[in-house]
Amino acid sequence: MLKIGCHLSSSKGYLAMGKEAVKIGANTFQFFTRNPRGGAAKPLDEKDMEAFNQYAKEQGLTTILAHAPYTLNACAAKEDLREFAFQVMQDDFRRLSYIPGSMYNFHPGSHVKQGAEMGIELIAQHLNKVLEYNVNTTVLLETMAGKGSEVGRSFQELQAIIEKTEKKDQLGVCLDTCHVYDGGYDIVGNLDGVLQEFDEIIGLDRLKAIHLNDSKNPFASHKDRHEKIGEGSIGLEAVGRIINHPKLRELPFYLETPNELEGYAKEIALLKSLYC
Repeated sequence: MLKIGCHLSSSKGYLAMGKEAVKIGANTFQFFTRNPRGGAAKPLDEKDMEAFNQYAKEQGLTTILAHAPYTLNACAAKEDLREFAFQVMQDDFRRLSYIPGSMYNFHPGSHVKQGAEMGIELIAQHLNKVLEYNVNTTVLLETMAGKGSEVGRSFQELQAIIEKTEKKDQLGVCLDTCHVYDGGYDIVGNLDGVLQEFDEIIGLDRLKAIHLNDSKNPFASHKDRHEKIGEGSIGLEAVGRIINHPKLRELPFYLETPNELEGYAKEIALLKSLYC
């Protein structure tokens, strides 16, 4: 069975997200832990989380993926921004301890003219500090498109972070199809080769999730502009190969396409029809 979901708003709570997911035919979903452009989070509602856990069990909702806010930058040049990233992630881990089997995804960060090597070192230091407070949640480094001073634009950069992190068993990778395609990995013409390269550098055992997005921009553009499934430069045929690939088909897929719920429902139905 295809594990497929989309990005949902957490503003109404966990149970509401679960019901929205089921309504559009999803069996998992992703959500921001707090405002993606800010730092404040809603007060913890244990009753809502308990109700969600029961509903998720009844409906078969599994592998929920939390996404850190975009403002989190673990390799910022300013120490106060790095401390902010630590405080946010620490609080997020505490909240996710109420959702068994959940995962936590974050953009590694932007080195802001410090250089990729320093960015990698700071991210690893951040993870070594914050993972002391996490015992339940798998933390995912997201593949990036390579715009600006992003760290994580290559498999080599992600592996360098992992190598410098002490609790490697708690780390995984979320592969974003738009990001890697924009970043110069040809998942349209050479998917097998890209996966082989990933396996040789990082190891496919660390690949835990897929952000399934088409791209508004051409190959290797380093732009990071998501498009609806089948309407971008990746295309529907390549997306079908991705969700059916023997090394990927059992992973959870999360849509981050420019859609409302009705559009996500149509994409989920389309992807289910392509899955064999």
